[in-house]
Amino acid sequence: MSKLNYDEIRDWYVSNFNTFENNLNGSLDVPFHKVRKSAIAKFEELGFPARRHEEWKYTNITPLLKEKLPLAGKSDRFSAADLAAYTFEGLEKNLLVFVNGQYSKELSNYKNTVDGVIIENLASALKNHSDLIADSLSQYANYDDEAFVALNTAYANDGLFIYVPDNAEVEAPLHLLHLSDSNDGAFFSNTRHLIVAGKNSRLKVVESHHGIGDAICFNNFVSEVVVMDNARVDHVKLQDEHSAAYHIYNLQAHQEKESVYSLVNIDIGGKLTRNNLNVALKAEHCEGHLIGFYMGSKKQHIDNHTAIDHAMPNCYSNEIYKGILGGKASGVFNGKIFVREDAQKTNAYQDNKALLLSDDAKVNTKPQLEIFADDVKCSHGATVGQLDEEAIFYLRSRGIPKEKAQSMMQYAFASDVFEYIPIESVREKIDHTIFERFKTL
Repeated sequence: MSKLNYDEIRDWYVSNFNTFENNLNGSLDVPFHKVRKSAIAKFEELGFPARRHEEWKYTNITPLLKEKLPLAGKSDRFSAADLAAYTFEGLEKNLLVFVNGQYSKELSNYKNTVDGVIIENLASALKNHSDLIADSLSQYANYDDEAFVALNTAYANDGLFIYVPDNAEVEAPLHLLHLSDSNDGAFFSNTRHLIVAGKNSRLKVVESHHGIGDAICFNNFVSEVVVMDNARVDHVKLQDEHSAAYHIYNLQAHQEKESVYSLVNIDIGGKLTRNNLNVALKAEHCEGHLIGFYMGSKKQHIDNHTAIDHAMPNCYSNEIYKGILGGKASGVFNGKIFVREDAQKTNAYQDNKALLLSDDAKVNTKPQLEIFADDVKCSHGATVGQLDEEAIFYLRSRGIPKEKAQSMMQYAFASDVFEYIPIESVREKIDHTIFERFKTL
């Protein structure tokens, strides 16, 4: 594996854009293609971030840049029978499947029954609903200073477009299942999701990421979520990629008056994970929740950068992030809360806690408050510690084996995060999966 410098690998992705263009066929003529070309030019200007950049100080992506990764090809390795391991009870008929970043009509199992609702893969939606998409796609996830957003925008062609019109409710939660297969070699994939919830609408989305194979896969995701007046979107994301996966995920949520957006984000897989999770409360009486849990072992690296932007008065935000690291795993939590000058009567809460189970595990945590209003209630806290040995001794004195006692303590530390998952079958399966993983830490 030859070593490449940052400029060389940047130029590789820029030069491959021409090949990508030539394979777009009808998508070359859609209005969004002008945005793609603007984005690739911006990516060429920015290049990949290095550790000298403050926002990437503790996350080294150099190993990702040692190979010239081709765009993902199609994979037929997964069958309908394989999906049972990744689905949730009750959501099997609400399934939208992506393999190596590409929508799989054959594996998906969803039929829309709500008038006016659009649930369509992005490649088709760019042709069929270009006017509707133009109002939102790439209007919120800014690529001017985010290289991975620029790269995703340039190569954006597939993903999911969800549009819920005013006063509509999609009662059954949607499951967006992402599968990566690197058995045939390393690859680079882009997936772009756009969710628009109209006024007074309701939507629940479960997004899960899994993979097989030993070769590198570089999965670069961008999701834009628009929550209009008095709408509610509940979003659950589970990342459990295979051990050679690089998972980069940028989320931009935009909220209007009296809306509610809730994200529960859980990372337990992958080699390197970077989440940029941004919520903008742009009108009065919004409510935003960022709830997260991460768990790493061996040499996994998990980096969560979050930002909640209070732009207007009388809004509430709640952020709870917890992590458990063992082996030589490392974590980063950088949580920002902005309270703008006009955002009086803001109530913002942030709490970040981490457990280190070995001497070699480490976490870098940095809570940040930037407050420009004077009538606000804001609090934040960050703690890093280890398991309570006295509590473990107490459990063992009651006949509980050490391994189980440690798992029970870890679960007790993390359990309040899982209570925010609003779908019972999803909560129970994630609960069980994580409890079993505790035994391996």
